[in-house]
Amino acid sequence: MRFIKLFIVILIMMLGAVFTVLNADSVEINYYFGRRDLPLSLILTIALGLGVILGVLAGMGRVLGLKREIHSLKRRSQMVSEEVNNLRALPLKEQ
Repeated sequence: MRFIKLFIVILIMMLGAVFTVLNADSVEINYYFGRRDLPLSLILTIALGLGVILGVLAGMGRVLGLKREIHSLKRRSQMVSEEVNNLRALPLKEQ
């Protein structure tokens, strides 16, 4: 399994290197405060990185909400288990 993971990582790195070589042309970026010439591969990599970061941040709220719900359900389950154990420990009254 480790060799498969290593192979996949090497393959992705090779594809990234080929992508960089094929997109080495400079592109002029105009922004509010000036202009700058940057390689197209760098611009695309930065855009991909920002997209990943924004995607992770967008999903964090849902993940944190689910973790909070899991914690409250575990606490409730523990309380119910303790109540069941306490009820089992009570002696039966015969009439």
